[in-house]
Amino acid sequence: MALATPKHKFLVWGGNGWVAGHLKTILESQGKEVVTTTVRMEDRESVLKLLDEVKPTHVLNAAGCTGRPNVDWCEDNKEATIRSNVIGTLNLTDCCFLRNIHCTVFATGCIYHYDDKRPIGGEGFKEEDQANFDGSFYSATKSKVEEIMIYYPNVLILRLRMPVSDDLHGRNFVTKITKYDRVVDIPNSNTILTDLLPASILLAENNELGVYNFTNPGAISHNEVLALFKKHVRPSFEWKNFSVEEQSKVIKAGRSNCELDSTKLVNKLKEYNYTVPEIHEAYEQCFIRMAKNGEK
Repeated sequence: MALATPKHKFLVWGGNGWVAGHLKTILESQGKEVVTTTVRMEDRESVLKLLDEVKPTHVLNAAGCTGRPNVDWCEDNKEATIRSNVIGTLNLTDCCFLRNIHCTVFATGCIYHYDDKRPIGGEGFKEEDQANFDGSFYSATKSKVEEIMIYYPNVLILRLRMPVSDDLHGRNFVTKITKYDRVVDIPNSNTILTDLLPASILLAENNELGVYNFTNPGAISHNEVLALFKKHVRPSFEWKNFSVEEQSKVIKAGRSNCELDSTKLVNKLKEYNYTVPEIHEAYEQCFIRMAKNGEK
């Protein structure tokens, strides 16, 4: 008699935060057992207690400090940022290791910046490339903690960039840039959540490990994004550009601009017959869905 496959149980860190909320919805729609929590990641006793109570097979860590309203907040709140993004993330990872639980960490690809070796239009940054962007304290914490986390044998690290949902939620990258007076026009990698969050669950369920650039293939400029937004969602929308130098005068922290190479992710997902659309096509479909949902 064949042994029954153990039933997966997911514990999502991040409460009902933006990404955590999407994960919960997807898992429930798939008929999976899911619990969410707002327990502080740095509270070791509470983390271990919850892991022992819930007994998850998989933890999805969508918690962390990105700053409100943006990463500039982290420049003035370094201790709180460290407590969450470094101490908290490592503590949760370690606790999962001690309990033999697979842990998926939703990290960031905002640890790179175009340079002479990786110029705009050139090859994208690969997973093994050394982080080269330290223009913001937020990015500095994320790159440092990743360097340590990769030594844990139970961890899957997914690097998101400028995440986008099918609605105009306040955390949506599109929502943010439509509210700016001016935007820089530089190609970047983006993560369309509708395309990629189901893939994160697929990877976790199959106990995949290591680091993945978790973005749609290719890069798209802010102007291209806004042109598609205007075409499908808000025909009256207008915007203006400014240079990176001009932008630097109105922000506290620098902003990462880069293209990530998603070849490793695309090839891995092919093993599970899962296809990730190229970023321009992904945005087109995202905005079509957005318009159908009544967003304006």
